[in-house]
Amino acid sequence: MTATILVVDDEADLQELILQRFRRRIVESAITFMFARDGIEALQSLERNPEVDLVLLDINMPRMDGLSLLQKLQEADDRKSTIIVSAYGDIRNIRTAMNRGAFDFLTKPIDLIDLERTIDKTLRHVGMMREYRRRQMRAERAHASLCRYFSPHVASRLAADDQGADMEVHRRDVAAMFTDVTGFTSMVEDTAPDLLETVLNEYMTGMTEIVFAHEGTVAKVMGDGIHILFNAPGDQPDYATRAIACAHDLDVWAHEFRERWRANGVNFGYTRIGVHAGPVLVGNFGGSRFFDYTAYGATINTAARLEVANKVLGTRICVSAAVADRAENFQGRPVGDLVLRGRSEPLRAYEPLATATRKASSTADYAAAFAKLEAGDPAAIAAFAALVGLHADDPLAGFHLRRLLNGAKGVRMQLD
Repeated sequence: MTATILVVDDEADLQELILQRFRRRIVESAITFMFARDGIEALQSLERNPEVDLVLLDINMPRMDGLSLLQKLQEADDRKSTIIVSAYGDIRNIRTAMNRGAFDFLTKPIDLIDLERTIDKTLRHVGMMREYRRRQMRAERAHASLCRYFSPHVASRLAADDQGADMEVHRRDVAAMFTDVTGFTSMVEDTAPDLLETVLNEYMTGMTEIVFAHEGTVAKVMGDGIHILFNAPGDQPDYATRAIACAHDLDVWAHEFRERWRANGVNFGYTRIGVHAGPVLVGNFGGSRFFDYTAYGATINTAARLEVANKVLGTRICVSAAVADRAENFQGRPVGDLVLRGRSEPLRAYEPLATATRKASSTADYAAAFAKLEAGDPAAIAAFAALVGLHADDPLAGFHLRRLLNGAKGVRMQLD
């Protein structure tokens, strides 16, 4: 890359001396020189040629001296690397120049060998600063892009990672979560576009802020649905615990959001959440053209199916045993052994319980009824009937009672 140097000096013979000294490098296009006789010409030249890398600047010149030009550049925030040329011993002017941003100085009469060494040193500095600014701009762009997927803390770490090792596609265990809103298609058809935009933007902002608070990764936003990962891109030994805690917080926030908008006449649906854990292929699948950090594998499909299973079960959160077993102090009630679409083997699923719910008497009653159901005890029908009689608002108990009344047995169930 050719370095461009602007020489600002009113001595007529200096131009010839410089061109002679740097003749070979000029021919090789390593350096290009421009010349101005005073500060005013220099400003005009810089305006026409903003690509100038270095300014070699005499102090004593007519019309506008070197110190005044430095002041103008400082006021314009034009950080050109500058070498000041001053009479020997003029320390006051040199100090003023350095305070105004000059990089180095030379004394007159100019020693051409010293001039070349000083120019080379300054150009190396220019190159380092240009590379620093390039990396900074790239990091800022990367950070802006990564903030769509990751919490601010994680985004900052990834943006600063030049190697991008965490972004490469690799296999690892994760907790995968899917969320979806019931009846969203009907809401789209029945809601004015500007109102829909307001509601959905507020919903997505609130949901993603909760995900980021738990340092989860937003792998995809699909209309009203969100695909979330834990333990990716970085290691989170407590990823299952984080996923369960995040699911609870999302459920609470989404329920409050729904009730608030319903009070304003907007029929916003329930948010359903499914969570599963297991191995996936995860990384940037966007290639060199765009960034698409996501995960693929049976674990992802299962998490999506568990979200859908809520619709049949009447629950709002449904998690697999793979997550529940890994989570610290998991509290929940068993749903049953679900044979999900696309799977041949049953998967034990649970409904996580919040602290207040797990202490309720109905939780113990449900556990007793489910134990009878799992054991094949005919008394399971009476147990679930009594539970529904006392707690008609318990959809999972109602689901099992309907199954039993329709002749089903046990806890294994096929879900399409």
